[in-house]
Amino acid sequence: MKKLGIIGCGWLGNHIAERLSKQYEIFATTTTESKIEDLQSKGYHTTLISFPNELDAEMKEWEAAKELDAIIISVPFSGIRGAQIPMNDKRQNLLNFLGEFKGQLFLASSTGVYPETEKEFTEDDQPAKDVESERFILDKFPQTNILRLAGLMGGQRLLKNYNISNLDQLVNHIHYVDICSVVEKMLYNKSESKVYNVVAPIHPSKEEVINAQKDLPYDGERTTVGRTISPKKLIKELDFEFQYPDPRYFHL
Repeated sequence: MKKLGIIGCGWLGNHIAERLSKQYEIFATTTTESKIEDLQSKGYHTTLISFPNELDAEMKEWEAAKELDAIIISVPFSGIRGAQIPMNDKRQNLLNFLGEFKGQLFLASSTGVYPETEKEFTEDDQPAKDVESERFILDKFPQTNILRLAGLMGGQRLLKNYNISNLDQLVNHIHYVDICSVVEKMLYNKSESKVYNVVAPIHPSKEEVINAQKDLPYDGERTTVGRTISPKKLIKELDFEFQYPDPRYFHL
């Protein structure tokens, strides 16, 4: 059985692990000691590790890395939008942890790399080499696949469960099931050095999504003007079909 590493087995990492655990032996990392038992109970080889904002002189290469066929990095390395947190040391800690890994590599990035401008963005609008939070890993591991994830949704993560403003704003969301499918397909294809927007192709307004999830009618006019992120490259190159193309129906 092939071996898959997931650095950061939180909400998304857990979903990916569950989806792929019948095909891969899972090696997971967590920053939380209390999660170790739960992850191990699922049959995952678990390592307790954190990536502090200060350089950790004791950071060693992940022992499991030499055995792994692929690694998915599901830990944020871009900082919180608007917060000026220096990330260089944190990123270096990750690079040291990866050592000289030669296998397939995935970095969970974000559609937050695109500006707050009302237009449709494609990957070409923001090449990875110009994005600091993506370039740092490509400089050492040029084989890295960059997945620019939209707002993570699915399960209990539904827009109706949050206190939302700007209801007329168009959404860029993705259901975790489709993220898992993208990763699965790219692993199968042995994809390398790809940059994809992983975003549901339909962009309703927040109000439309909330009303649909509450089973309420929507009487407003449908706007098509706003900041939207295009998944056309992903759909074309992977021949990908979304299981959840419309955020209004992520609850079904």
